[in-house]
Amino acid sequence: QVQLVESGGGLVQAGGSLRLSCAASGRPFDNYDMAWFRQAPGNERVFVSSINWIGYSTRYADSVKGRFTISRDNAKKTLYLQMNSLKPEDTAVYYCAAGTSFVEISPTEYAYWGQGTQVTVSS
Repeated sequence: QVQLVESGGGLVQAGGSLRLSCAASGRPFDNYDMAWFRQAPGNERVFVSSINWIGYSTRYADSVKGRFTISRDNAKKTLYLQMNSLKPEDTAVYYCAAGTSFVEISPTEYAYWGQGTQVTVSS
């Protein structure tokens, strides 16, 4: 299995930027397609973005398209999420996840999860 640890969350003003990282250990990182999900208080965990194992294919939720960029560095075993033009509605705990198909947007399709990192965007 693969172990995932997120970092990079914090408090930022609306319009600002943050870059989240997800460091992987255990099984080879490039065995997995990867994704970011987020969960706001009282809400379900929802899809944000995903990337295939080699980084050539990505997909984004409509709510973040054009503002967020997902990427990965397989040599460093790290997944990234660059978040620009942040909005208060982006406030959530952000989770990285490993799975077998980046086209999947349901959390149930991802087998391995990190512990999450809090992102808070103030207005």
